[in-house]
Amino acid sequence: MALPDKDKLVKNFSRCPNWEEKYLYVIELGGQLAPLTDAFRQDKYLISGCQSQVWIVMQAGENGQLSFDGDSDAAIVKGLLAIVFSLYQGLTPQDVVALDVRPFFTQLELSQHLTPSRSQGLEAMIRAIRANAQKLS
Repeated sequence: MALPDKDKLVKNFSRCPNWEEKYLYVIELGGQLAPLTDAFRQDKYLISGCQSQVWIVMQAGENGQLSFDGDSDAAIVKGLLAIVFSLYQGLTPQDVVALDVRPFFTQLELSQHLTPSRSQGLEAMIRAIRANAQKLS
């Protein structure tokens, strides 16, 4: 199942009447990520700075567009990962470096509801993706 695009995410989050519904939707999004094979559950894909274990695999296709795979051992973090992937999927490395997705989490009203450790983990994921994209650009 394909992850929703940015506009669909905004629409779906706006339909959630409260934080609990948003939280459930985030978990549902994480469930849409394809399972990550053991071949990618290596230290080189593990994101430091996250309290949970988070793996992110970023690959550039022949057309220069990036694709992402990943997983986490925490359901809400896996959902946040799915949202980040939705925002960056199909962009070029240069586009990823140029795009700051942090305001989008504020727009979805997620930023103010994340615990400090989840906020730090989200920031670590975004920094890692942008740093890897910088290496590819």
